[in-house]
Amino acid sequence: MRDNVKGIFHRADANLALDRKEHVRSRDLQIRMAESAAFIVTGASRTFGQTKALNDVSLRVERGEMTALIGPSGSGKSTLLRALVGLVALDAGPGRVEALGLLVQTGGKVAPQARAVRARIGFIFQKFNLVGRLTLFSNVMIGRLGRIGFWRGLFGLWSHADRSLAMHALHRVGIAEQAGQRAANLSGGQQQRGAIARALVQQAEIILADEPVASLDPASARRVMEALADINREDGAAVVVTLHQIDIAKHYCRRIVALSAGRIVYDGPPDGLDPERLRSIYGAEYQDAAPAVFGAPVSA
Repeated sequence: MRDNVKGIFHRADANLALDRKEHVRSRDLQIRMAESAAFIVTGASRTFGQTKALNDVSLRVERGEMTALIGPSGSGKSTLLRALVGLVALDAGPGRVEALGLLVQTGGKVAPQARAVRARIGFIFQKFNLVGRLTLFSNVMIGRLGRIGFWRGLFGLWSHADRSLAMHALHRVGIAEQAGQRAANLSGGQQQRGAIARALVQQAEIILADEPVASLDPASARRVMEALADINREDGAAVVVTLHQIDIAKHYCRRIVALSAGRIVYDGPPDGLDPERLRSIYGAEYQDAAPAVFGAPVSA
């Protein structure tokens, strides 16, 4: 009888030890999966007045992916992009955003470490966000401030390595010869490529681009998209770009996420977006988004 009781307890202890090991393995796997992702979004909602800009959105973007966010005006794509880095706080509730394995926001509050996360993420705006009175070179060097400190940057105490990095970045996007020009004197396409060079100098692990070609002519748009694709291909950076033009998204991005009324209505490869599905996503805006005016890519 005693032997039977001892055996029962021994088996129970053994099972408990196995359960603990499985729990540890499961936890370690979850941590590794989180760290391997560029972004993990869970149950994200955001309300502006009576409008639900995001409605229970969940999304995972892996490192090294080039992903397009598409959808009609007001679908929530720009709100989602800004929520990824905490520039827009989600509604209070279960919504959660993680980037590079770190918490960005949860429960409607931006996490304290969000600023440190942003230092590893380059954000490219539609309006370029360059300082017009500064030279292109100085604008690009702003990307180093998160790594060298404010005071060194304020007084222009750039190291030789930093200067070389900036010129190399400008060369990669095809505008090195414009380094000494004031940003205000550059074309829209050149300014946008300057913003991309700034992200390169920042050595960003993720690039977020919000309608980066919306105000550009087709030739400039091609060069900007080629620069983003080059960063994704050569540097392995995850690129998430919001686009209104369907042909651009299908040409450059291996994954397309479509939003409508704040919800994800498609997540897959470009060839899954047939005209019927696109009409259901865009509605009355389909004719504006669908025309293939982009043509073949050109090098920067």
